[in-house]
Amino acid sequence: MTTVSAKVCLVTGASRGIGAAAARLAARRGYAVGVNYRSAAESATAVVAEIERGGGRAVALRGDVSQADQVAAMFSALDKAFGPVTALVNNAAIASARRPIAEFSADEIHQVIDTNLIGTLLCTQQAVKRMARSAGGVGGAIVNLSSAAVRSGGNRLSPYVAAKAGVEGLTLSLARELATEGIRVNAVSPGVIATDQQPLNDDAWKKNTAARIPLGRLGTADEVAEAILWLLSDDASYVSGTVLAVAGGS
Repeated sequence: MTTVSAKVCLVTGASRGIGAAAARLAARRGYAVGVNYRSAAESATAVVAEIERGGGRAVALRGDVSQADQVAAMFSALDKAFGPVTALVNNAAIASARRPIAEFSADEIHQVIDTNLIGTLLCTQQAVKRMARSAGGVGGAIVNLSSAAVRSGGNRLSPYVAAKAGVEGLTLSLARELATEGIRVNAVSPGVIATDQQPLNDDAWKKNTAARIPLGRLGTADEVAEAILWLLSDDASYVSGTVLAVAGGS
């Protein structure tokens, strides 16, 4: 039986890192939360359990965001669990390995572009069908995850940088297109964040990396989540088409 919630947030790639932090914080801010994952079912279930222990509502939703049929099924499952989405966090991503462009296979390039950029497009399509005023929705907010690598060039990360640059362009385009539908669209651009995607056990790497950041340290997933939830909130009601850097001054 569906119990419709006034605030429903879907976070893609929410089984760990920034996505998990955003899902937990969204629940604390009163959202019923869809915790999307592609393959890490155990981790996603743990995020859901943590939210429920804190008195929140959440459901784990399996789906590869690069596959249109799986995205549609994921949104339908969220409809049944809590009602139509009112907030979307397009966080699911694959980071390409560092290597010269000539050494990437076509499959590797497609995987990075399809997950980071096409996935953002496909999830946004489904969200807009539910949020848009012209479709009977009540509006909403979308936050896309970009990367500070777009500004720095991301040495030997060309597929990833290309995808994230596309996400920023898409953010600006959609902010203009969807304004009359009551939908705000923004992006968050994290710098180096202390997640399990980084070599955090390498003290030399951490020291050298921190030395290149004006604030002198790595960021945390919770700090990025705070920026995401601010952009989703009514406190940011006049903010749309913005890329907010959360990168320690880099």
